[in-house]
Amino acid sequence: MKKKLFKILAVIFLPVVVIIITAILWPMPKIELSIKHDVVFIKSINVIDVKSGDILENRDILIKNNRISAIDTAGVLKVNSIALIINGSNKYLIPGLWDMHTHSNQHSEWLHHPLYIANGVTGVRDMSGQLNERDSYWVGSNERLNWNSELNSNKRITPRYVLQSSYQIDGASSVPDKFPEFFKLEKDEHVDSLLSFYKNKKVDFIKVYQQIKPNMYKRLALAAPKYGLHLAGHKPMFTSLEEAVVLGQRSFEHGRIFMFEAFPKADSLRNPKNWKAFFSKSKKSMVKDFNPKTAIKLMTLMKDNNAYWTPTLQTLKFEAYAHKSAFIDNPNLKYVTSIRKNLWWGIDVRNNKKKNLSEEGNGLSSDFYNAVKKQIKMANDIGVPIMTGTDVTDSYTFAGFSLHDELEDLTKSGLSNLEALQCATIVPARFVGKEKGYGTIENGKIADLIILNKNPLENITHSKTIDGVIMNGIYYDSDKLNKLKKFTQSISSSFHMNVKGFYRLLSSPLIRVQFAD
Repeated sequence: MKKKLFKILAVIFLPVVVIIITAILWPMPKIELSIKHDVVFIKSINVIDVKSGDILENRDILIKNNRISAIDTAGVLKVNSIALIINGSNKYLIPGLWDMHTHSNQHSEWLHHPLYIANGVTGVRDMSGQLNERDSYWVGSNERLNWNSELNSNKRITPRYVLQSSYQIDGASSVPDKFPEFFKLEKDEHVDSLLSFYKNKKVDFIKVYQQIKPNMYKRLALAAPKYGLHLAGHKPMFTSLEEAVVLGQRSFEHGRIFMFEAFPKADSLRNPKNWKAFFSKSKKSMVKDFNPKTAIKLMTLMKDNNAYWTPTLQTLKFEAYAHKSAFIDNPNLKYVTSIRKNLWWGIDVRNNKKKNLSEEGNGLSSDFYNAVKKQIKMANDIGVPIMTGTDVTDSYTFAGFSLHDELEDLTKSGLSNLEALQCATIVPARFVGKEKGYGTIENGKIADLIILNKNPLENITHSKTIDGVIMNGIYYDSDKLNKLKKFTQSISSSFHMNVKGFYRLLSSPLIRVQFAD
């Protein structure tokens, strides 16, 4: 009887196992690469100066070896016959946009990179990383630097990875077993070991997270500059925003940083034993009892210390509207794998929908989101440098597409169309220390450019009217941009991609501890 049962099970499950293994091993397709042009000439286009908001009408632009060589009135510049000539009549030119809060993984080259380029996102800051071993899911500096190198040699379609991140440093609970102890950051000697390790990995900053201990955070902040590194990421829960700014953390992520600090019981939120429960109970007070004077003081401190803010409004908008079918039924879901939509995002949708429809949570997430938008206006008026970021691959953030939604939400927060564009161009370039090469359209700068059919200074949603993208000497016209979108749509719906994604999630010890937390 047992042998018969075993045979039946083998007949049933063996084909399934074979199919799964075949899907995992199935080769991934390659994106067709376009011709790289040494000389590109854009005729008669309207150039938007994102510094001043002026429009240089009817200009010719000469690009040589991926740098802007000359900008002049139409008809003045001369170009040889080998140049690629682009007709820019009645169109508008802006710098490539940067998304300063993303999370890339081992499948990003198929699922994210094409969509970034198709949406004019030419630069990203990845806020993820690895420990001392290659992870099955997350990528690290090795992969990202290789992507950059292959971009320059026209072997890959990818945005520029403008800074390299460590793995999120969040205390002992964030580090799986069998990894070096110094990643847990529990002893003084761990600080130098961790910083030395990531310096050797050519990392630019340490991604700090929520539960890092205050004493170790302070030691890390003080020691990082000695290694040429800086801190960026969450405002640690057990350290005040004031202290974190003074200690030199260079950027703070997400919209809640002032909400956590400017309500009557903010000090109680820093208790390591009950902060999660206390946050849930205090969310209403954060909105209702928000103290503008406290927030203004902190915003002024950030301005004075040149600390940047990446609000990632898309994450809060998702929480606010997870119960709204008009929001959830997003047409861009066709670019997302079924595994992610159902396994990761689906859980988030159900949890947030339940909260929003409960008696206690009714309208609370929406109020929180709207309160943060008001604070963005306050911070911007004071002079806090604000950067666009979307938190790809978080729930309902779509590579490339969500950057344009973030621009729109920044204007709905009170920023002008020009100021919103600056948050995705000049401000990030300045943060990275590459404003001499990026952020504006000027002679000598890298020619990462977007051609638009409509003027975004009139309406920020016109940033979506992309007619073409120029990057690394390659011209992606509208047909090529559509091909990039269709490529990712096809891959995301394939059986083998979904099996690969699920397998990589299960295989990653870093993902397992993140979900457990």
